[in-house]
Amino acid sequence: MAAYRLSPSLHRLLFAGKYAAFQSRCCTLHCKTQYSTVYNHDEKTFDKILIANRGEIACRVIKTCKKMGIKSVAVHSDVDSSAVHVKMADEAVCVGPAPTSKSYLNMDAIMDAIRSTGAQAVHPGYGFLSENKEFAKRLAAEGVTFIGPDTHAIMAMGDKIESKLIAKAAKVNTIPGFDGVVETAEDAVKIAQEIGYPVMIKASAGGGGKGMRIAWNDEETREGFRFSSQEAASSFGDDRLLIEKFIDNPRHIEIQVLADKHGNALWLNERECSIQRRNQKVVEEAPSTFLDSVTRRAMGEQAVQLAKAVQYSSAGTVEFLVDSKKNFFFLEMNTRLQVEHPITECITGLDLVEQMIRVAKGYKLLHKQEDIPINGWAIESRVYAEDPYKSFGLPSIGRLSQYQEPLNLSNVRVDSGIQEGSDISIYYDPMISKLVTYGATRAEALSRMEDALDNYVIRGVTHNIPLLREIITHPRFISGDISTNFLPEVYPDGFKGHQLEVGNRRELLASAAALYITAQLRSQKVLGNLRVSSTPVECTHWELCAELGEGLYSMEVTKSGNVYIVEVDGGKVEVSGQWNLASTLLPLTINGTDKMLQCLSRDASGQIVLQYLGTSFKVRVLSKLAAELNSYMPEKVAEDTSSILRSPMPGSVVAVSVKPGDTVAEGQEICVIEAMKMQNSLTAAKQAKVKKVHCKPGETVGEGDLLVELE
Repeated sequence: MAAYRLSPSLHRLLFAGKYAAFQSRCCTLHCKTQYSTVYNHDEKTFDKILIANRGEIACRVIKTCKKMGIKSVAVHSDVDSSAVHVKMADEAVCVGPAPTSKSYLNMDAIMDAIRSTGAQAVHPGYGFLSENKEFAKRLAAEGVTFIGPDTHAIMAMGDKIESKLIAKAAKVNTIPGFDGVVETAEDAVKIAQEIGYPVMIKASAGGGGKGMRIAWNDEETREGFRFSSQEAASSFGDDRLLIEKFIDNPRHIEIQVLADKHGNALWLNERECSIQRRNQKVVEEAPSTFLDSVTRRAMGEQAVQLAKAVQYSSAGTVEFLVDSKKNFFFLEMNTRLQVEHPITECITGLDLVEQMIRVAKGYKLLHKQEDIPINGWAIESRVYAEDPYKSFGLPSIGRLSQYQEPLNLSNVRVDSGIQEGSDISIYYDPMISKLVTYGATRAEALSRMEDALDNYVIRGVTHNIPLLREIITHPRFISGDISTNFLPEVYPDGFKGHQLEVGNRRELLASAAALYITAQLRSQKVLGNLRVSSTPVECTHWELCAELGEGLYSMEVTKSGNVYIVEVDGGKVEVSGQWNLASTLLPLTINGTDKMLQCLSRDASGQIVLQYLGTSFKVRVLSKLAAELNSYMPEKVAEDTSSILRSPMPGSVVAVSVKPGDTVAEGQEICVIEAMKMQNSLTAAKQAKVKKVHCKPGETVGEGDLLVELE
């Protein structure tokens, strides 16, 4: 284990220079007052806190520690040695190699880090050891404060079976189901039949969508039992499962609670978390469009009843499923800071991390229930390094070659733990950031989110901004007509990106044409002057062709100053801008309306990739002559994907179910790939004989790697 400390002078020098970007990000967050920046320095808490986590949540905790004058200690794996949270902290300790089991879940190494740095308290963030009762016990035995609830509450609420029984006793509405541990796949089938399909199979320990499967029949129950138990063991070290009735088409609404060690407890309003994929949240907002004041109060009071039933002290979240008639049922309680806590901070003005630290030190809550407001509206988009075109988001890895957060916009908050040059690896969650916008009204917050997504620059990894932007601009989302089935209902055939209407297509083609001509004109000049002095006066009229998808479009372009008039697709479009070809962003005025585009790439062949309305579009712009000659070029023959199986994502091979010579049926499982703790079953596209197997369990594979060949 390696520990090191930055001297105050070196620390200031680093932040003044190379790391000024994330220092300013912290300051930007504070000056926008999206949670309280005021702290009573006469109220003593801790001198030093160790954050037993990584990424954005570690950075988030460090920011509040700085505000409160508390020194911070970061822990990290060897591959995270240059991570932002390591640079932000006052001290940092390496706790092991990349795999989480050997680093961020390595209790022995973390306890050694606590001793070597003299940390008085530990903030666990979320995930990893945040709801691990053994870790909390070990801290207590060493006299180190755990910034969270006591072990009794963690044990009671961390086990979904016990928590459900406690909730019933506390008169909290619960979902019908089996209250014991499911031992085998056949037991699961029998229980599911008794409850009645559909059922939810889920891990007794943990959360975050891992170890959860919905089953609609016996076969899906057997398969769900297998995958859920494996994921639960991998993520939480506990493969116990429970089964309960699945409430079809519900909303997922949770209540933030805050309690102290003196019997005081508050509910800090709700968060709407219904937009999900694979039981993991994608977009959240506070408050919910669905709840009225009566239902809100009833849910809040039941959440507080449950918290008091387990003598809860800290910030926590009680999650409910809510049906179309506003009946609500207890789902689980997360005994930690929730990922989506920023939107609660925006509408209440409370710094939840500060409150957790105060409570852990033994202070009483400063507020009463009537003091808790709903001021405005906040929306959070989880920006992931994922390919949204694959099952609404399969992980992507790579290095962030360019990265620019939209903090130039007002009322925008970005909680992130990465910077330009950071690596997104297969070892950890693929979250890039939590993008939060705030407004006096929901419409204002949505409009700001749209602008923020358009201004967010991410290069080097595939990301889910196309999906996020489509969600927040969809009529159903805008009207509040949502449920946990939103994504599969709106995109039954999978997400395909923004579907261009005639007007949008014209704008995209006109923008590409104007960009193409701007680049052509610039290439004729050196230091602002024409390359050849005898070159005639600059051309102002062009005839072009553009390829977009399967379509070929003729265009006539006229230029006057920085304004281009483009006749295309039966219409006329006026495009103007500053045309800075070196900028990551491309702010344009199209037919009098300001639009933000991004030029992701362009080359000498006329191939231009533009991010427009969140989605990346490939447009090839050619002169009229080049387009005519291009028709004679041979087309590349597409690969026959029915006879091969390639990995859809980077990850590790968990199981291979076939060998050469086996005959597989269409839809039969061939192998299982695990990425970011989620297991994915890959199946045969047709009935065929297995020709060759190119992988084996335990191997690491990249996106697109050949796994199996079929005859």
